Order: sequence, then structure tokens, then C-alpha cells
Amino acid sequence: MPEGYRVYRRLAPGPWFNSVGVAEYVERYRAEVLAPLDAHSVAALLRAMAPGGVAVLLCYERPGRGDWCHRALAAQWLADVLGEPVPEVGFEHLPQHLHPLLPEQIRRGAASGTAPAG
Repeated sequence: MPEGYRVYRRLAPGPWFNSVGVAEYVERYRAEVLAPLDAHSVAALLRAMAPGGVAVLLCYERPGRGDWCHRALAAQWLADVLGEPVPEVGFEHLPQHLHPLLPEQIRRGAASGTAPAG
């Protein structure tokens, strides 16, 4: 890793990440990864990991390709708890529930008012 680059692995999905469907992934990610964490503590730690800079959630999915990723689920969770947006770089204009890397079912559900709780 380049100097100054730091990783917070507690937001990474479990070993099931590429072997389950979307609904189970979201359910397990929220229950097994996010639920045990305190969003305020996570946000404070991420900010501390980027002194003088901007903390960034990273994965390898790119918006616009039809993919989704855990980064968007973590961003939604942080935004919901902290009451401030956690936008995708280049998509800062979008409301949180339309994060371009949320699974389509969640974006559609949020638009209709039936999104799963985050």
C-alpha cells in the first residue's frame, strides 16, 4: 500500500459476499457487519484515519455499470444514523437513497417508500 493509505476492514462484507443473492447479501451485511458497529464511532475513526484529508469508502465497483456494492450500503447506513449525506464521488448531487451503487431493489423501494430499513 502507498504511504498514508489506511484500511478499515470492519466494513468489508463477510465470506458470503459473492455466493448469495441481493436480498440475502443486504440482510446479512446489515445484520452481521453494520449492526455490531456504532456509526458515530466508525465515522470518527474514518475521519481520524484521514487527518487533513477526506475519508473515502473504497471498493472496486464503478457507478454506471449496473453493479452494486457494500460501499453504498455502508454509506447509506452512515448517512441514516449521522443525518448527513455520504455521497459517491461524482454523484454528490444525488439524494442518499439514489446512491448509484445501491442495489436497484433498494433504490426502487426508497422511491416508493418501501425501502428496507438501514
